[in-house]
Amino acid sequence: MIQIEHLKFQYKGGEHMFSFPNISLKTNEDLLILGKSGIGKTTFLHLLAGLISPSSGKVLIDEVNISALSQSRLDTFRGENIGLVFQKKHAIQSLSVFENLKARLYFSKKSFNDSKIDELLVELDLSSHKHSKINTLSEGQLQRFSIAMAVIHQPKVILADEPTSSLDDENCFNVIDLLKKQAKQNNANLLVITHDSRVKDHFKNTVEL
Repeated sequence: MIQIEHLKFQYKGGEHMFSFPNISLKTNEDLLILGKSGIGKTTFLHLLAGLISPSSGKVLIDEVNISALSQSRLDTFRGENIGLVFQKKHAIQSLSVFENLKARLYFSKKSFNDSKIDELLVELDLSSHKHSKINTLSEGQLQRFSIAMAVIHQPKVILADEPTSSLDDENCFNVIDLLKKQAKQNNANLLVITHDSRVKDHFKNTVEL
């Protein structure tokens, strides 16, 4: 469950105060957040992930006000409960796909076994690249790998920042379908933040910034 209440943010030294809509999502509900460039979409995602602190208002995930957590508790909470799909792929380049996923589970303090990772790689059509280094993957493979990194630890919330903007129509819709499928399997909320209006028909709930 996610609740966003009276959320505002202003960058240090900035003149503009970003104001974001109140949102309430039940378990398993998805949300598409649409907005043009510069409107504050990525800022909104960073607030939802606890990567920055709001100037006012609060973000509650599973009834936990993440804005009120200490930095160490917030880091632990994020690692265990939030999956992030960024525009820029965050991975350890010297490690293989499998090793990166294993490291993600280790840092989230979740139990794991090789079969769990293998099952996810099969679902995302990455099993043949299990031992490949990250810099050898194609753009489409990197996108699926980002989804794997976001869901391997079975988070309560999956946040995706512009996951389809660089993809053609077929791969765009494939990625959205994969994200929705993984969210459903993990009993998680999915929030996709993008300017890509092609995906609008794939979501029941939409907010425009």
